[in-house]
Amino acid sequence: MELQTKNPALAPPVVSSAVSNAKIKRDELIMFTTQLSIMLDSGVVLSDALEAMAEQLAPCPLRDIIVTVANRIKSGDSFSDALAVYPKVFNTMFISMVRASEASGRMAHMLEILAGYLNDDAETRKQVQGAMIYPFIMLLMATAATGSLMFFVLPKFTKIYESRGAALPKLTQVLVSFSQMLGDAQIMATIFSTIVVIGMAVHFWYQTTSGQKVIDWMKVHTPIFGTMFIDAVLTRSMRIMATMVGTGVSLLDALEVMKVSCENYYFRTLWAATDSKIRNGYQLSESIVLAPYGELVAPGIIQMLRAGEKSGKLGDVCDKVSVYYEKKLQNSIRMATSLIEPLMIIIMGIVIGTIAIALLLPVFRISTVIAQ
Repeated sequence: MELQTKNPALAPPVVSSAVSNAKIKRDELIMFTTQLSIMLDSGVVLSDALEAMAEQLAPCPLRDIIVTVANRIKSGDSFSDALAVYPKVFNTMFISMVRASEASGRMAHMLEILAGYLNDDAETRKQVQGAMIYPFIMLLMATAATGSLMFFVLPKFTKIYESRGAALPKLTQVLVSFSQMLGDAQIMATIFSTIVVIGMAVHFWYQTTSGQKVIDWMKVHTPIFGTMFIDAVLTRSMRIMATMVGTGVSLLDALEVMKVSCENYYFRTLWAATDSKIRNGYQLSESIVLAPYGELVAPGIIQMLRAGEKSGKLGDVCDKVSVYYEKKLQNSIRMATSLIEPLMIIIMGIVIGTIAIALLLPVFRISTVIAQ
């Protein structure tokens, strides 16, 4: 897409649904926000800053988005309205904060805060994903080790004993039968198809309210990971509230963004009920206590929010709460990792040990078998 020349008579470009649904990487969004903040803080006009950024980029979805936003601004749209054309890229929080900065005239500062939020949120996601990847890698290692023993070592032992007419121990026979089942293409195809069907059924079930309740309940109450999941959600929610309230966005708008950005049914219900209570005249701290599932928020945090309401520094308190939960999340991740490691080692030891015993049991009678 080519940059259009500066002409106030140009009409806003037509944006197709395919373009408005365009997506970019999170790192690209962080780069865009940070660079635009720096350029605006240096005194560059918004449309000129956008055009300069677009010229630096090779053809890509981000460049097309920047060009379209710049053209819409030159055609008379506000920055927030131009960004709203791309809901997949700029979420409700981003649009709300930009709109607030347009009213206050502090767009460069607001974008700097947004960039900081996006950086912190990306780091939190990486930490949680890293904690989930560790047990997955351990599981793959256990599967690879077990598969090697089942498919390569066990069949060789089986042929030796079968050629001499020796009866295998029961444990070895069970593993041999299991190995043969895994080697049967028809059986494996049936198992794979069943897993796919079950996976699709669970996916569609999760789209229903009952499915969300069950699966999200499991997420919150799962040993080891439950605390980490709660801390991750509250870290994100409190960070959103601190960022938005601290920059002049209304508390109700912040709660709306928190509700939309939360992927857990119980926290969505909590923030929606909190929003409703506030609209009925309650304070934030009171609303959380009275809302369903308010117990997910620790009493100490509610006390801090109450103090922030009384002092008129709710934004600052929310910022401190988000920092607290971020540190708590890091501790939860470390604890989960430290507990998972010995647990996975024990499981791997039991599985591989069982196979090893099944292989060694016939060896103990090797002299008898050879003598026959």
